[in-house]
Amino acid sequence: MRRILFTAAIALAALPSVAMAHPKLLSSTPAAGATVAKPTKLTLIFSEKMLAPLSGVDLTMTGMPGMANHAPMPIKGFKTAVEGDGKTMTVTLPRALPAGHYDLDWHLVGADQHKIAGKVSFSVK
Repeated sequence: MRRILFTAAIALAALPSVAMAHPKLLSSTPAAGATVAKPTKLTLIFSEKMLAPLSGVDLTMTGMPGMANHAPMPIKGFKTAVEGDGKTMTVTLPRALPAGHYDLDWHLVGADQHKIAGKVSFSVK
């Protein structure tokens, strides 16, 4: 009986390291802090699969050339898709983004059911 309990305790001790592994953003296009020329597609690649129906993005223009104190302006009309690998989220824009500064706020739910969120800021020239 003690041997079974010991084996069970060892197995349970190993679970937190697996359960605490949350998806991480590995890369984005455009990259954080980058200045790019009028993108029509944005891509986020994560370390683990996400649950597509519970994952998405918000895109906000936070600054515009020549306009001091530009109020944040949400960008609408884009399509978000999780690719077949389950780790890549693609944002397809209806038209190229105009010059300005942008925040791409992302959120996802991983296979472990935890919600993770983050932000990628970039500029368009």
